[in-house]
Amino acid sequence: MTTVATAHRFLCSFTLALCGVATAAAQNPAESGEGLSPGHFGFGRTASSSEIDVWDIEVSPRGDGLPVGSGTSATGGPVFARRCALCHGPDGKGGTAAALVGLVPGGGPPFGQAYETWRGDQDHLPYTVGNYWPYATTLFDYINRAMPTGEPGSLEPDEVYGLVAWLLFRNEIIDEDAVMNRESVPLVAMPARDIFVPDDRRGGPEVK
Repeated sequence: MTTVATAHRFLCSFTLALCGVATAAAQNPAESGEGLSPGHFGFGRTASSSEIDVWDIEVSPRGDGLPVGSGTSATGGPVFARRCALCHGPDGKGGTAAALVGLVPGGGPPFGQAYETWRGDQDHLPYTVGNYWPYATTLFDYINRAMPTGEPGSLEPDEVYGLVAWLLFRNEIIDEDAVMNRESVPLVAMPARDIFVPDDRRGGPEVK
C-alpha cells in the first residue's frame, strides 16, 4: 500500500510540474513562440540535406528521380514471389490485394470517360498495370515508396527495377529479356499513356 501511495504522490507531483512548465511557457513570449512567424511553434530545427534526401524519392513521368540500378523479368520474378505474391497472387492477378496483371481479350479497353461505362459491373475486369496505368515510372515510384505492405522502402533499386520488368512483361508491354533502368523505364509505351487527359484546370466548372 505504501508503494502505491508513493507512486501516486510522484505522479501527481510530476503532473503539476508539467503544468507549471506549460504555464510558464504560455506566459513567456520568447518560450511560447509568440511573435514568431505564423505556423512556427518555436521548436525543431531545419532538416539537413542528407535527411531530406532520404524522403526525396519521388519519380516524375519523365523519369526524374529514378536511381541507378537495373532489373529484368527474370530477376523480378523471384522477388515478386517472395515479397508480393502473398497479397497480389502468385501470377499477379489479385488476391487479398488488387490485381496487377490483366489484359482484355481482343485488345485494350476504351480509356478516358468511356472506361467506367465500358467496364460496368464486370468485376473480373479490374484496373491493372496493363490496362489502365499511363506511366511505367509511376510503377517504380509506387513500389519503391509504398511496397511491400508493412515494410515500405525495404526494397533495393535493383529489386524494384526487376519487379517493374516482371509486371510489364506479364502485361505483355515489354519483352521478357528487356532491361529496366533509369533510361529505359521512361521510354516504355504504356497502353494508356496517350489516352489520359492532363489535368491543367485552374478552377471553375470545367470538367475533363
